[in-house]
Amino acid sequence: MNAPDGPAPSLWASLKEALRGSEQDFTEAPVGRAILLLAVPMVLEMVMESIFAVVDVFFVSRLGAEAIATVGLTESLLSLLYALAMGLSIGAMALIARRTGEKAPDAAARVAVQALGLGVLVSLPIAVGGVLLARPLLSLLGGSSWVVEHGYRYTQILLGGNVIILLLFLINAIFRGAGDAAVAMRVLWIANSLNILLCPCLVLGLGPFPELGVVGAAVATTIGRGVGVGYQLFRLFRGTSRVTVRREHLRFEPATMLVMLRLSGSAIFQTLIGTASWTVLVRIVAAAGSAAVAGYTIGMRIILFALLPSWGMSNAAATLVGQNLGARKPERAEQAVWRAGFYNMVFLGAVGLVFILFAQPLITTFTQEPDVVSNAVRCLRIVSAGFIFYAYGMVLTQALNGAGDTYTPTLLNLACFWGLELPLAWLLTGPLGLGPGGAFTAIAIAFSVLAVMGAWVFRRGRWKARQV
Repeated sequence: MNAPDGPAPSLWASLKEALRGSEQDFTEAPVGRAILLLAVPMVLEMVMESIFAVVDVFFVSRLGAEAIATVGLTESLLSLLYALAMGLSIGAMALIARRTGEKAPDAAARVAVQALGLGVLVSLPIAVGGVLLARPLLSLLGGSSWVVEHGYRYTQILLGGNVIILLLFLINAIFRGAGDAAVAMRVLWIANSLNILLCPCLVLGLGPFPELGVVGAAVATTIGRGVGVGYQLFRLFRGTSRVTVRREHLRFEPATMLVMLRLSGSAIFQTLIGTASWTVLVRIVAAAGSAAVAGYTIGMRIILFALLPSWGMSNAAATLVGQNLGARKPERAEQAVWRAGFYNMVFLGAVGLVFILFAQPLITTFTQEPDVVSNAVRCLRIVSAGFIFYAYGMVLTQALNGAGDTYTPTLLNLACFWGLELPLAWLLTGPLGLGPGGAFTAIAIAFSVLAVMGAWVFRRGRWKARQV
């Protein structure tokens, strides 16, 4: 429903509404307010998602290097699953946002059912393979004999229960596409709270809980996420969200699923392109030695954490594009994207300035080793110099995804990361003798070019006629 006429709510009132859950029609509310109401919970959702891996490593680190290695190697396998989940989520969110903007709640509910079915179908072969091949996979990734013999159950639990991860991503994408960003945020709060409570109990055997070691971290994470999925399903099927699934919606619709697969297929490839490029980039940096890799790791961890709010802003823009295109308001969709890009630029510009000015004290809170500090400071300063460009690039590419044009961002990623960033990183780092600083420079250049190309494609406006 629309807000009544009268003076605009204060910033504090808007923040409280964003956290509580807004009933605004985002195709009618003022654009700036719509962005705020969607972006705040989406930012907090992103932060909550990142906490899962941090909590596991924090408590497992008490068990020694082999246990940490188990978590790290399994995380490398899960990164492929996350790419799959994010790709499927992009397709689901685009379709839900479009049906919501069209004021077609039954159609949105049917899309939600197809997304759930697709998630379950995709998860089954991964679960079987994960349970049966956990040991060979850990060995293939270079795991020690202890990791293969004692850590494989951690891998089995997480891969065997991958349906929970996929559904968590997919249903939250449904909520975001419909404009229920606060519900998606609340899901991650519930899941993370349980994980934080259970992880030390099951890993270390506190109180009446069994001491399960590294396996306990997998059990805690799976229980936390599982309860989160249970809450998601409750909201979907009990009619307490913008998308309400009823019995008549529970049927297989091949045409809808095919559209979702078409959108998600290129989106999955889009995500994998980015994930794989980071893996190759680490290999290029590694040629300069362990200190360079350590500096790169610390610098990029700080940068990626700082970018989390920008992903929330980008997801808000994607939702607004989908809904406004569904409401046949393409000009309003474009206005929302440029406004979100501007807000993102102000935020990331300020963060980048702080990183450039205070890189040294920031890095020394993580390490005191001179060579590592030197490389990490260079990484932080060089990459942060392009933050103003990244701000627009992130919003624009995600906006194209929200319009249902997942093919164009995939081509942009392929051109900028594999066609430009990786060859340039190799050239600057090796033949031109710039060392690891060459790789950092290549990152800044590639993301800046991505922003410029994204702006050019977006301005052409072909996405406005995209039908999904």
